[in-house]
Amino acid sequence: MGAERRTYQDVTHWLDYQRFYPVHLRCGAGNAPAEEWWRWRDTDVHLDRWAAPDAPAKLILLHGAGGYGRMLAPYARLLTHASPLEVIAPDLIGYGMTRTGKRPVAYHEWIDCVADLVATERARDVRPVFLLGASMGGMLAYSVAARGDVAGLVVTCLLDPRDLAVRMRMTRIPTMGRIAVPMLHRMRWLDPLRVPMRWVANMGAMSNDPALNMLVRADPSGGGNHVTLHFLRTFLSSAPPVEPEQFTACPVLMTHPAADRWTPHELSMPFYDRIAANKQLVLLDRAGHLPIEEPGLTQLGQAVDAFIGRLLPHG
Repeated sequence: MGAERRTYQDVTHWLDYQRFYPVHLRCGAGNAPAEEWWRWRDTDVHLDRWAAPDAPAKLILLHGAGGYGRMLAPYARLLTHASPLEVIAPDLIGYGMTRTGKRPVAYHEWIDCVADLVATERARDVRPVFLLGASMGGMLAYSVAARGDVAGLVVTCLLDPRDLAVRMRMTRIPTMGRIAVPMLHRMRWLDPLRVPMRWVANMGAMSNDPALNMLVRADPSGGGNHVTLHFLRTFLSSAPPVEPEQFTACPVLMTHPAADRWTPHELSMPFYDRIAANKQLVLLDRAGHLPIEEPGLTQLGQAVDAFIGRLLPHG
């Protein structure tokens, strides 16, 4: 059975992030999304839903290793302001309100879970589903889109963990990225061990604002979360289900922050350049890895709005 359910009325760290965003994008008790629980296998997955039954499309917003669904609420508001959309933001397994007790989680379960969420949303109604993956969620969204039934893919970056340069920038200490994969494979007996994500990932570069980085590092639902070595091993040694040269499942938009100090866009370009599908790159001016700066924040909403508009019937 899943762990005891909690909600964002009980856990309120997400409110501390709101001051870093423009007033019209802030989320609080008075304009919070509806909270839902979706049963997936043995886990109760928490969903935030900005319901819009008359909107022509739905978008599933995927966080990365330092976030969770509610942390991305300002981006959901940005996207729904830019165009009529229904937005669903899950807490991926082990993050936010989606807990699994002591069971180790493998990275491929994230892919399976999101793919099944897409199928569930498609079964609810006929509206097309788009994916937007932020940070590590970009490659996750890519892997889900490769399975089909997604109308369009938006990512902020495409970080292939097989690339040594990517691993060395993702990890807190570059040497860790070099030795992590062989070390974790030799030490599989330690798979259940949980370590703080901030020990592994370079959370100090999550944004270009030190105060925001401190919040992320201390947030037990996100950057202060603990993950198992099993999850880290299976992520760092993962390969996408389809190589980019064979990816034709849907059009791709990469909205990469131009001032990303954690994973600069040069790290994403080798994978992006190989994608066979129709694709577009938009650099978000002045924006860090977690984009809070203008004009990049507005550019993100405009780029996604235009991308979805082109792909919708009569759009």
